[in-house]
Amino acid sequence: MKKVITYGTFDLLHYGHIELLRRASKLGDCLIVALSTDEFNSREKNKKTYFSYEERKKMLEAIRYVDKVIPEENWEQKRTDVVDFDIDVFVIGNDWTGHFDDLKDLCEVVYLERTPDISTSQIKEDLHDKKTNA
Repeated sequence: MKKVITYGTFDLLHYGHIELLRRASKLGDCLIVALSTDEFNSREKNKKTYFSYEERKKMLEAIRYVDKVIPEENWEQKRTDVVDFDIDVFVIGNDWTGHFDDLKDLCEVVYLERTPDISTSQIKEDLHDKKTNA
């Protein structure tokens, strides 16, 4: 069985996230999603999510492309996850190109192109603008 892993916050779930998960799932037989915890987002990413970890986890688990959701608690765990879950393919958006090449000694590393014209940051900005201009 070929195992694939990807990482993210997946807040304000949108079609760009679904497209990433769909494409990642096609690279193997089992897709594991490491979902950033609320603490990790706050402490390391300076991010406040709209939905809690548990809510985001439930949404991801409902997506047919996702086989398993695990918590992402720190930047360093990627190497450990690849070993512990016997990962064959590490997948992440191409905005991270080159950042995870150090994992190539353990598995294949794939940087997928982002879905054009959609991002959580853009959604949040658009919602803020609508509220401000209302």
